[in-house]
Amino acid sequence: MAELYHECGVAAIYHLLQDGISPLAPQNDPNCVAGLIPRLLLDIQNRGQLAAGMTSFNPKRKQLIKTYKDVGSVNEVFRLGRREKAERIIKRYNGQAAIGHVRYATCGTDDRSYAQPFERSHVQKSKWFSFGFNGQLANYQKLREQIETQDDFHLARETDTEIIMHLLSQDFSIHGRGDLVGTMSRLARQLDGAYNIVFLNARGDMFIARDPLGIRPLCYAVEGPLFAAASESVALWNLGFDVENIKTLQPGEMILIQHGRLEKHRFAESPHKAHCFFEWIYFANVASTLDDRSVYLSRTNLGVHLANQEELTIDEDTIVVPVPDTAKPAASAMAYELNIPCLEGLMRNRYVGRTFIESKNRADKVRTKFTPLPEVFEGRKVILVEDSIVRSTTMRGLIDQIRTRGKAKEVHVRVACPPIIAPCFYGIDMSKISELFAPKFMEGHNLTPEVERKMAQTLGADSLRYLQIETLAKSIGIEKSQLCRACVNSEYPTEAGKELYQLALEYNKNPEATQNERTYDISAVMSTRS
Repeated sequence: MAELYHECGVAAIYHLLQDGISPLAPQNDPNCVAGLIPRLLLDIQNRGQLAAGMTSFNPKRKQLIKTYKDVGSVNEVFRLGRREKAERIIKRYNGQAAIGHVRYATCGTDDRSYAQPFERSHVQKSKWFSFGFNGQLANYQKLREQIETQDDFHLARETDTEIIMHLLSQDFSIHGRGDLVGTMSRLARQLDGAYNIVFLNARGDMFIARDPLGIRPLCYAVEGPLFAAASESVALWNLGFDVENIKTLQPGEMILIQHGRLEKHRFAESPHKAHCFFEWIYFANVASTLDDRSVYLSRTNLGVHLANQEELTIDEDTIVVPVPDTAKPAASAMAYELNIPCLEGLMRNRYVGRTFIESKNRADKVRTKFTPLPEVFEGRKVILVEDSIVRSTTMRGLIDQIRTRGKAKEVHVRVACPPIIAPCFYGIDMSKISELFAPKFMEGHNLTPEVERKMAQTLGADSLRYLQIETLAKSIGIEKSQLCRACVNSEYPTEAGKELYQLALEYNKNPEATQNERTYDISAVMSTRS
C-alpha cells in the first residue's frame, strides 16, 4: 500500500568493555563500531524514508556524544553512494557506541529539526544525552498541555519526541544521575501509547526500552563484546549475528549498559500485550522474525486463508497477481492452494521515492509507480492480491490501469487483511475515520457480501473479498488477546486511544469541518475551548 506509512525505526550498537575484539567490528577497533549504524538503518529503511540520523559516543573525543542527521534516505544522508564522503562522515562520527533512527512523520514537519536522534547538551555528562523514539503517544496533547502550563517551559516542535526529551530532562533534574531504570519506570506511568526508545548519554550509558504493551517490535543480540539492537531482526542478521543469538526484548523490559556491562531490567509491568498485527502483514521486512513469529510465514498463512474462502470459478484464464511488494507471499500461497499461476504483472518503479514532481492526479501517480504488463494481463481473469486497503486511492488507480493498459478481462480484488474501519493512534499514518475507505460502506461495522459488492463497484473491480478478522491471529500464530487490532475492530488497548476514537467518531459526523485536521489536532482545539 503506497498510501500507508509507518512512523520510524530505531537501532543501537555498543562494544562492551570485555577482553577481545568482535569480528564484526571494522578494523578490529572497538571505537569503530558506531560506523555500523548506517548498515543497520538500511535494513529498517522500510520503516521510514523521510529522515535518518545517528548519535555516537567516543570517550577519546572532546565532543563525547555527537549527532549527525538530515532529511532523506539512509543512502542520501550518509552519502553511501560517494565512498569518500561516506568515509569522512563515518570517521568523524565513529565511536564505541551509537544509536540510530529512520523517520517517517505522523506528526511534525518535513525538516531537519524533526530528524532524530534528538540530542540535549549539558555540562553535566549524565544530563547530556541523545535518544531515538519509535511509536506514537496517544496522550500527546495532554502531556503537551501539562508541560506548557508550567511557568518558564516551552515546546518548540509539534512532535511527541520533544515531549519525551522534556520528560527525560525533568526526571534527571529531579532524581539525579545514574538511575536510568527508575527514570523509565517513572516515564512509563505518564506515557500512553507505543514507545520504543534507544538512549545514549555522555557517560557512555546506553539503554533500549520497549513499552509495556509491546506494540512495536524491538530485537537485540549479543555476541562476545558486541551488543546491537534494531526494530527488526533482519538488520541484526544481515550485520552478521547468528540467528540463535537474536532475541526479542519483552514488553516492559529494558537493556541497560553502564560501565561497559550489560543488564536486563523490567521497568514496568506488562498486564497484557498488544502487538500491532500490521507489523506482520505489511510493515516489517519479510525476512524478519518479530516476537518469535516469522513475517514471511505469517503472510503465506494469510494467502492460505484467502484461498480457503475463495468462491470464484477458476478457469484456464485465471491468474493471481500480487501488488508489489508486501502482498507477494500471500499471493503465492493463495495461487499454490488454488493450483493456478501466480505472475508478476505489475512492475514497480523502485527509484521514484519522494519527489517534488509527483502529480496530484491519481492516475498519474499510479503510472509513475506501477507498470502493468499486457503480456500477463490481456484477456485474463485476474485475482489481484493486496495486503490492505486503507484510503483506496492507489487501488482504484491500479484497477483502472490493469483494465486500460493491461487489457485484463476481469479484475477480482482479494485483500489479505480485514477492512480498516478505525484510525491508528500508535504510529501508523491514518488518524481520521473520514480518510478511510471501508467505514463509508460498513454501517455498524458489518461486512456482508452486499457491502463487498458496493465496495467493488466503487473501486471498479468485478468483485472484492476481504480476509476474515478471525484469521489474523491464526495466521500470525499469536493469541488474539495479545494483538492490537484496533484499526479493524475499534478496540483500543489504552485509555487515551479509546478517548481519541470517541472524538474521531464525533467529528466524523461532520468531516468537512475537520477535513485537513488529524484527530490529535481536533483534540488540541477541543482542549483550548474547554
